[in-house]
Amino acid sequence: MAEIKAPVFPESVADGTIVEWHVTEGQEVSRDDLLAEIETDKVVLEVVAPDNGVVTKIVKQVDDTVLSDELIAEFEAGASGSADKGDAPAVDPDQPAAPVQPKQVQATDKADESDHKDQSPAVRKAAKESGVDPKNVEGSGRGGRVTKTDMANPTLKVDSSIKSDSGRPVAESTGERTEKRVPMTRLRKTVANRLLAASQETAMLTTFNEVNMKPLMDMRAKYKEQFEKRHGVRLGFMSLFIKAATEALKRFPAVNASLDGDDIVYHGFYDIGVAVSSDRGLVVPVLRDTDRMSMADVEAKIREFGGKAQQGKLGLDDMTGGTFTISNGGVFGSLMSTPILNPPQTAILGMHAINDRPMAVDGKVEILPMMYLALSYDHRMIDGKEAVQFLVTIKELVEDPAMLLLDL
Repeated sequence: MAEIKAPVFPESVADGTIVEWHVTEGQEVSRDDLLAEIETDKVVLEVVAPDNGVVTKIVKQVDDTVLSDELIAEFEAGASGSADKGDAPAVDPDQPAAPVQPKQVQATDKADESDHKDQSPAVRKAAKESGVDPKNVEGSGRGGRVTKTDMANPTLKVDSSIKSDSGRPVAESTGERTEKRVPMTRLRKTVANRLLAASQETAMLTTFNEVNMKPLMDMRAKYKEQFEKRHGVRLGFMSLFIKAATEALKRFPAVNASLDGDDIVYHGFYDIGVAVSSDRGLVVPVLRDTDRMSMADVEAKIREFGGKAQQGKLGLDDMTGGTFTISNGGVFGSLMSTPILNPPQTAILGMHAINDRPMAVDGKVEILPMMYLALSYDHRMIDGKEAVQFLVTIKELVEDPAMLLLDL
């Protein structure tokens, strides 16, 4: 008998919560099959089967809190969930073999199987929280199975007994006003607490500027096909902003520093977090040593992080640390915002939507693609002069990308 334990959490993570079991007791599994998901304050961790065998006992149930390396299930390697062939009755060789009878399946068994198929722990939990019977929900899984996603935004089945004038089933309108109460996930609760603490425990200020995106857009249009052909990734705007921010952080070390009690910690490296929205909440994976990364490296890593975030595959190592953060609300259409600090960092850059606006250029009005930039910073650590000069440096580097190449 082997033990299935929770992963070893890092020091910054105290415990986790089991959010879903993908197997039941007595179920056969293969090596590396997904057994359970454990949500911590930062990420969702997967527990997989160590070998081929059977999950003999589930010790920790859905919603149970588990500690680092704590027993959550028992497992028997090499076992089979089917009946033991050695228990079969002995056969007398002198007696003729009895004819094989076809297996009889009761209709009620089929009905029960249909009613309970796809009733995974996550579906049952969602049903309990929402009060919606999964049997009444349209399933999007294979064979019409009801999934956890279906329960999050349920589409009720049409009552076939109610017909329209055309003879087709129609949904019955009850006129009821419904509401659904769903507990916050650990990740969203942690994000909420951190954002609230950032607003209450820091002297946060925001300074704004605007950047003419035309030079960068022209450069991208000219070289994007060659860039993608050479490096295998698309050329976006984020890579240049990260390289510009890295250069600005070199010039203004206080913006790359953090506060530790009464001490100021100046970091000699540049780890920039990129805020990413996922189904589970806001996550901030970190690009390490951006001063050593090429633009192609940055684009490839951002693409990798985006895929992991949507699949819930970001690991703790992906989101640990960071000396500065960039948040791009422009992808959702935000024109201007005041991004909230990500403690213990002392500054965060907010990017926004690119809109054509009339601008005065050499005494003439021109229509240019403009973006508002916002820098929120902790005034306890960074003076207003430094914050403004830092943001102006990013503006200048983005408006003239050649300055980055020439180290100007």
